[in-house]
Amino acid sequence: MLGTIVNTGTIIVGGLLGALLHRGIKDKYKEAVYAALGLACLAIGLNATVSNMPKSQYPVLFVVAIAFGTVLGTMLNIDGRFHRLVDRFQKGDSSRPGGRLADGLATACLLYCIGPLSMLGPVTSALQGDNTLLFTNATLDFVSSFIFASTYGIGMLLAAPVLFCWQGLFYLIAKLSASAISDALMAELLIVGGLLIVSSGLSLLKITDKKTLNMLPALLIPVLWFIIKWIFKF
Repeated sequence: MLGTIVNTGTIIVGGLLGALLHRGIKDKYKEAVYAALGLACLAIGLNATVSNMPKSQYPVLFVVAIAFGTVLGTMLNIDGRFHRLVDRFQKGDSSRPGGRLADGLATACLLYCIGPLSMLGPVTSALQGDNTLLFTNATLDFVSSFIFASTYGIGMLLAAPVLFCWQGLFYLIAKLSASAISDALMAELLIVGGLLIVSSGLSLLKITDKKTLNMLPALLIPVLWFIIKWIFKF
C-alpha cells in the first residue's frame, strides 16, 4: 500500500499548495487553465479508449455499458445528488473560487482514478511489490492537484480519499485473488473510463454538459459481465 499512500499524499500536498496560491492567480489565467484541463481530459480520455480498443474481446460491451449505465445513473440522479451535496459545503455561493467545485471534483476523481497507472499500479504493487507505476502516477497527480485546487479551491482535497479507496480496492482484490482482475477486464474498464473522461472534458470546455456522474454505473457493467461469464463458464 506504500505506493497508494504516497499517491494520496501528493494529491493532498499539491491541493494544499494550489489552494494557498490561488489568490495570486488572476481570473483570466484561471479560465485559461480551466480550458487547458478540458483539453487534457479529451486527450487522456481518447488515448485510454482508443489504445485499449484493440485489446477488447467484446467490442460491443462498452456500448452496452455506456447505454445501460447512463440510464441507471440518470434514474438515480447521481449528478444532481452530488451537486446538491457539494452545494451544502459551499452554501450555494457560486461566486466563490470553488463555485464550480462539484464539476472540478467529478473531473479530478475521474482523472485520478480512471487511468492505466492508477488501475494497474495497485495490482502490480500487490502482486510484485513494485510501486514504480504508482510513484509515476503520484508525480502526475501532484501537478494535476495543484492546478485543480488553484482553480476550484481547498475542496479539491476531497478527491484524495476517493483515490485511496479506489486504489485500495484494486490492491485488496489483487491480494485476495491474482486472477480476479484480468487484462481483459482491465481493457474494458479503461475503454469505458476513457469515454467518461472525454465527457468530462467536453463539460470543462463548456461545449456540452453530459452530466458525466450519471454515467458512472457504466463501469459496473463490464465487471458484472465478467462475473456472469465466470459463473456460467462460457
